[in-house]
Amino acid sequence: MVRVMEYLRYLQDPHLVARFQLICGIRGTLSEPVPADSSTSDSCRSVDKARSRNNGALHHHTAGETGNEQLTSMGVQRRIADVTDPRNLKHDMEDAPPNGAALSPGGESVAVRGSTLKPLRRNSLTGEAGQEFVIENRFLFYLFTFGTELGNELFYIIFFPFIMWNVDAFVSRRLIMVWVWVMYVGQCTKDVIGWPRPASPPVVKVEMFYNSEYSMPSTHAMSGTAIPFSLFFMTHGRWEYPYTLGFSLALCWCLLVCSSRIYMGMHSVLDVIAGILYSILILFFFLPALDMIDSFNLSSRYAPLVIVSIPLALALFSFTLDTWSTSRGDTAQILGVGAGVALASHVNQLLGLMPDLTADQLPLMVPTVSGGLVCSAILRLVLGVIVLVAIRALMKAITIPLVCWLFRVPSSDLRKARQHVEVELPYRYIVYGTMGFSVLFLVPLLFAYVENA
Repeated sequence: MVRVMEYLRYLQDPHLVARFQLICGIRGTLSEPVPADSSTSDSCRSVDKARSRNNGALHHHTAGETGNEQLTSMGVQRRIADVTDPRNLKHDMEDAPPNGAALSPGGESVAVRGSTLKPLRRNSLTGEAGQEFVIENRFLFYLFTFGTELGNELFYIIFFPFIMWNVDAFVSRRLIMVWVWVMYVGQCTKDVIGWPRPASPPVVKVEMFYNSEYSMPSTHAMSGTAIPFSLFFMTHGRWEYPYTLGFSLALCWCLLVCSSRIYMGMHSVLDVIAGILYSILILFFFLPALDMIDSFNLSSRYAPLVIVSIPLALALFSFTLDTWSTSRGDTAQILGVGAGVALASHVNQLLGLMPDLTADQLPLMVPTVSGGLVCSAILRLVLGVIVLVAIRALMKAITIPLVCWLFRVPSSDLRKARQHVEVELPYRYIVYGTMGFSVLFLVPLLFAYVENA
């Protein structure tokens, strides 16, 4: 057991992440060092602030009776053992290079060659831009940037509708069900465990957007495992293509997403491995129940009530796990999308729209790629996404002021207003629930009208 714990600590070590980044050509840049004669209190304050940026909870500092600052957590407090000794703190601050900057054999920071960049997006909670870093391998930078985008919102906005409108609506709606459940369980588990992101230094923060969220498990690794392999299991036998090709593509997708999170400095190796195994465990129990759940959503007369109320209750539960954070809003958003798609599938079934294929119509043949087919798919995607963006803007403009008015929350500062659970939950749930409903009902109805016009 001791050996196992030592190995787990090794996999969680941020220096392992930093070594992987170094191999891939990512280095930190130089910044102003901490003065050697700075007081212990100042050193402690600097470390506390650095660590607070790496935690999922937002921290602030208040002056105590002795004049020294004390760390107060606005969320679930997570203490780190090595911050208790001021002598260790001062030693760490003097020795550690800023943001993973390279050190010479003599211990001094050295300049490195390459392209200097900053994280593409600011921290979603604090607005922090992050420090500059140096790229020595541009190919790997673009490859892993693409890999991490395979788990971000923009990808889902494009991927799920594309499958829905151009490939197979049956597979897409079921894939969304898997995605919703995996992401919900993963986000809740993060808030319960409350482990911080890998410390910087030594890790270089190539990405900052999710830096204020907790780390264990990696939900990118969970979705990067669940989505490609669920897609493979759902389409193999329904579509005719080589088994080896499908499995290989799913495996490459999974490995690219998972390794990109280490490259970005967002997760330890342990976070990623845990995310993969956790996702496999969820799929083991959820995939066999998928037929029953989908059948209930389509045909049960109680389906609309259950579809709307159960995700809403799950969202309320997730909001009790921690204080306001981007992950909490994302959870309500994901549940809203799932509820909207499930409700749309029920309405389609009632109206006889977009019927599922019968067994004698399967398996489906992969069509020959042609210019007309590609243009038609792109046109559908562009038109549909424009409609979704318009619906999102309209619903957002209506929902936030309305909810603020109902709950007497000042709407002059929307960022602060959305930190209230009575605003954030209905806003996210209603807006993205409407978008989910539109993906499977309104937009296909628009396509049918245009094609028949």
